Amino acid sequence: MDAERMKIHNRLRRIEGQIRGLQKMVERQDPCVDILTQLAAVTSAMKKTGIAVFRVNMRRCLNEATSKGRKGQRELEAALTRYIDLS
Repeated sequence: MDAERMKIHNRLRRIEGQIRGLQKMVERQDPCVDILTQLAAVTSAMKKTGIAVFRVNMRRCLNEATSKGRKGQRELEAALTRYIDLS
């Protein structure tokens, strides 16, 4: 695994830990402000990770879409639109 993919992998592991922490916070009935703050942090981390994934894999993603013709291009466009709409 190259360095960029390792960074992404490490980000995802940190996010996984944040999610587990959130589950515990909900179980303990921590204050809503604390839970919402953690949710915002996880959301931000996911957005940044999504950007990193696409940046690292952009050439491959574009080549795959192009090789499938117009259908592949529409699929990639739809996936990017879904991602952007979540941001």
